[in-house]
Amino acid sequence: MSDLNPCMGCGMCCVHFRISFYWAEADDAPGGFVPAHLTEKLNHHLRCMKGSNEVPRRCTALAGEPGEHVHCTIYENRPTPCREFPAFLEDGVPNPKCDELRAQIGLPPLEPLPAAG
Repeated sequence: MSDLNPCMGCGMCCVHFRISFYWAEADDAPGGFVPAHLTEKLNHHLRCMKGSNEVPRRCTALAGEPGEHVHCTIYENRPTPCREFPAFLEDGVPNPKCDELRAQIGLPPLEPLPAAG
C-alpha cells in the first residue's frame, strides 16, 4: 500500500507540524467538514488539530506508527493544510520538506514521479 502512496508508510508531517487552519473549516460551522471535537481553538480565527499544538506533536487523527504504516482517520475531512502539503510537487519532483522529514526517521528520499506521457 505504501508503494502506491508514500504517505501511508511515513506520517512524519502529522507528528512534525502544528496543523492550524481557519476556524470555519470545523464541522460546527456552516459548511465546515473537519470534526470539531478533534480540534482546539488557537485564537479568534484559527483552530488546530488536537495533539499538534504541543511538543512532542502527534495529530489526534493519525493512526499507526510513523515510518511503518499510518493513515489519517479523517482523510476525507482533513483540514486545508493537510490537503495542501504534497509528497510531490506539481512537476513530479519530491517535496524537499517531505524528504527532510522522512530522513529524520531513516526513510529514503522519494524518487521523482515518472514523466506524464
